[in-house]
Amino acid sequence: MPVLDQQKALEFYTQKLGFSVKQDEPVGEHRWLTVVAEQNAATVELLLEPMAFEPARVYQQALFDVGIPITMFASDDLAAEVALLRERGVEFKGEIMEMPNVKLIHFEDTCGNILALAEQIDTGNS
Repeated sequence: MPVLDQQKALEFYTQKLGFSVKQDEPVGEHRWLTVVAEQNAATVELLLEPMAFEPARVYQQALFDVGIPITMFASDDLAAEVALLRERGVEFKGEIMEMPNVKLIHFEDTCGNILALAEQIDTGNS
Protein backbone atom coordinates (compact mmCIF):
# COMPACT_ATOMS: atom_id res chain seq x y z
CA MET A 1 0.00 0.00 0.00
CA PRO A 2 1.73 3.22 -1.07
CA VAL A 3 1.59 5.88 1.65
CA LEU A 4 2.83 9.45 1.82
CA ASP A 5 3.77 9.24 5.52
CA GLN A 6 4.47 5.89 7.18
CA GLN A 7 3.84 7.07 10.75
CA LYS A 8 0.55 8.73 9.83
CA ALA A 9 -0.45 5.58 7.92
CA LEU A 10 0.44 3.39 10.88
CA GLU A 11 -1.78 5.48 13.15
CA PHE A 12 -4.69 5.39 10.69
CA TYR A 13 -4.55 1.66 9.92
CA THR A 14 -4.14 0.65 13.58
CA GLN A 15 -6.24 3.23 15.43
CA LYS A 16 -9.01 3.78 12.89
CA LEU A 17 -9.22 0.48 11.00
CA GLY A 18 -8.16 -1.83 13.83
CA PHE A 19 -5.16 -3.47 12.15
CA SER A 20 -2.21 -4.68 14.24
CA VAL A 21 1.49 -4.21 13.54
CA LYS A 22 3.14 -7.39 12.26
CA GLN A 23 6.57 -6.05 11.25
CA ASP A 24 8.28 -2.72 11.93
CA GLU A 25 11.96 -2.78 10.99
CA PRO A 26 14.23 0.10 9.91
CA VAL A 27 15.25 0.07 6.25
CA GLY A 28 17.53 3.02 5.58
CA GLU A 29 15.57 6.22 6.12
CA HIS A 30 12.25 4.32 5.99
CA ARG A 31 10.75 1.25 7.64
CA TRP A 32 9.58 -2.21 6.57
CA LEU A 33 6.17 -1.68 8.14
CA THR A 34 3.35 -4.20 7.79
CA VAL A 35 -0.05 -4.45 9.42
CA VAL A 36 -2.54 -7.30 9.58
CA ALA A 37 -6.29 -7.46 9.99
CA GLU A 38 -6.85 -8.99 13.40
CA GLN A 39 -9.55 -11.36 12.21
CA ASN A 40 -7.44 -12.47 9.21
CA ALA A 41 -3.91 -12.19 10.60
CA ALA A 42 -2.77 -15.35 8.79
CA THR A 43 -3.87 -14.22 5.33
CA VAL A 44 -4.02 -10.41 4.99
CA GLU A 45 -0.85 -8.35 5.41
CA LEU A 46 -0.43 -4.79 4.11
CA LEU A 47 2.97 -3.24 3.53
CA LEU A 48 2.74 0.49 4.30
CA GLU A 49 5.30 1.48 1.72
CA PRO A 50 6.81 4.98 1.56
CA MET A 51 6.44 6.83 -1.71
CA ALA A 52 10.14 7.04 -2.58
CA PHE A 53 9.68 5.97 -6.22
CA GLU A 54 8.36 8.73 -8.52
CA PRO A 55 6.30 6.47 -10.86
CA ALA A 56 4.52 5.06 -7.79
CA ARG A 57 3.68 8.60 -6.61
CA VAL A 58 2.28 9.43 -10.04
CA TYR A 59 0.17 6.24 -10.06
CA GLN A 60 -1.15 6.85 -6.54
CA GLN A 61 -2.05 10.47 -7.33
CA ALA A 62 -3.75 9.52 -10.61
CA LEU A 63 -5.99 6.98 -8.85
CA PHE A 64 -6.79 9.49 -6.11
CA ASP A 65 -7.58 12.29 -8.59
CA VAL A 66 -10.20 10.21 -10.42
CA GLY A 67 -11.63 8.64 -7.26
CA ILE A 68 -10.54 5.03 -7.81
CA PRO A 69 -9.88 2.99 -4.66
CA ILE A 70 -6.39 1.51 -4.44
CA THR A 71 -7.87 -1.52 -2.66
CA MET A 72 -11.14 -2.83 -1.29
CA PHE A 73 -11.95 -4.61 1.96
CA ALA A 74 -14.87 -7.03 2.31
CA SER A 75 -17.44 -6.77 5.07
CA ASP A 76 -20.25 -9.09 6.11
CA ASP A 77 -22.23 -6.14 7.55
CA LEU A 78 -21.33 -2.92 5.78
CA ALA A 79 -23.72 -0.66 7.72
CA ALA A 80 -22.34 -1.84 11.07
CA GLU A 81 -18.74 -1.51 9.85
CA VAL A 82 -19.36 2.02 8.59
CA ALA A 83 -20.97 3.00 11.91
CA LEU A 84 -17.99 1.62 13.85
CA LEU A 85 -15.45 3.36 11.62
CA ARG A 86 -17.36 6.66 11.82
CA GLU A 87 -17.18 6.38 15.63
CA ARG A 88 -13.39 6.00 15.25
CA GLY A 89 -13.22 9.16 13.13
CA VAL A 90 -13.04 7.73 9.60
CA GLU A 91 -14.49 10.18 7.08
CA PHE A 92 -16.41 8.59 4.22
CA LYS A 93 -16.85 10.00 0.73
CA GLY A 94 -20.63 10.03 0.47
CA GLU A 95 -23.01 7.33 1.61
CA ILE A 96 -23.30 3.60 0.97
CA MET A 97 -23.96 2.89 -2.72
CA GLU A 98 -26.11 -0.10 -3.60
CA MET A 99 -25.65 -1.92 -6.90
CA PRO A 100 -27.24 -5.17 -8.12
CA ASN A 101 -24.78 -7.49 -6.32
CA VAL A 102 -22.83 -5.30 -3.92
CA LYS A 103 -23.06 -2.40 -1.50
CA LEU A 104 -19.96 -0.24 -1.16
CA ILE A 105 -18.58 2.99 0.21
CA HIS A 106 -15.32 4.89 -0.29
CA PHE A 107 -13.09 6.63 2.25
CA GLU A 108 -9.61 8.17 2.39
CA ASP A 109 -6.76 6.79 4.50
CA THR A 110 -5.26 10.29 5.13
CA CYS A 111 -2.07 9.09 3.37
CA GLY A 112 -2.95 9.62 -0.29
CA ASN A 113 -5.26 6.65 -0.94
CA ILE A 114 -8.93 6.06 -1.48
CA LEU A 115 -10.12 2.75 -0.03
CA ALA A 116 -13.44 0.94 -0.35
CA LEU A 117 -15.53 -1.28 1.89
CA ALA A 118 -17.87 -3.70 0.14
CA GLU A 119 -20.57 -6.18 1.11
CA GLN A 120 -21.77 -8.81 -1.34
CA ILE A 121 -25.56 -8.90 -1.59
CA ASP A 122 -27.14 -12.34 -1.54
CA THR A 123 -29.37 -12.38 -4.60
CA GLY A 124 -30.45 -15.99 -4.10
CA ASN A 125 -28.97 -16.96 -7.47
CA SER A 126 -26.10 -19.04 -6.12
